[in-house]
Amino acid sequence: MSRIKDLQKQVFKVLADTDEPMKAMAHLHGVSLVAVMIAKQRGQDSELAAMAGLLHDLWAYKSGSYDDHAHLGADYARKVLGKMGITTADETEIICDAIWHHDDKASIDSSFAEVLKDADVIDHCLTDPTKEIKEKERSRYVKLCRDFRLTEAAE
Repeated sequence: MSRIKDLQKQVFKVLADTDEPMKAMAHLHGVSLVAVMIAKQRGQDSELAAMAGLLHDLWAYKSGSYDDHAHLGADYARKVLGKMGITTADETEIICDAIWHHDDKASIDSSFAEVLKDADVIDHCLTDPTKEIKEKERSRYVKLCRDFRLTEAAE
C-alpha cells in the first residue's frame, strides 16, 4: 500500500472521533489534492505535499480548537508520522515545517511551505465560491487566481 493511503487511513481514524468528520475530511482531502497539483506545477515533492495537506489541520479537528493550531499541528503531525514510520527524518521535517507556517498567509516561507499555504487558500476560497474571502487570504488568493488563470474568481 502507498504511504498516502496508509496516512489517509490514520487520518480517518483520528477524525472518526471528532464533531464533524465529513467536513474535516473534505477539507483535508481538498487541500491535499490541490497541494499535489501546485507541487507538480512548482517542481516540489507531490507525495510530501499530499501528506502535508492531509495533516495540516488534523490537530485542530482532533482538539476542537484553532488556537495556535499550526504550531501544535506541526508537533502532532511529527508524532503521527513518527509512530507510523512512513517518512524519513528529513521528510518529516519538510512536512512539519510547512504545517508550522501554513497559517501565516502574509509571510513568505520555504517553497514547500508556500505550496501548502496556497493549497489551503484555494480550498478555503473555492469550496464555497459564495463565501466571502478572508482578508488575510485575499491577496494570496488574487495572485493564485492570476497564476491559474481563474479570472472570474479573481474579479
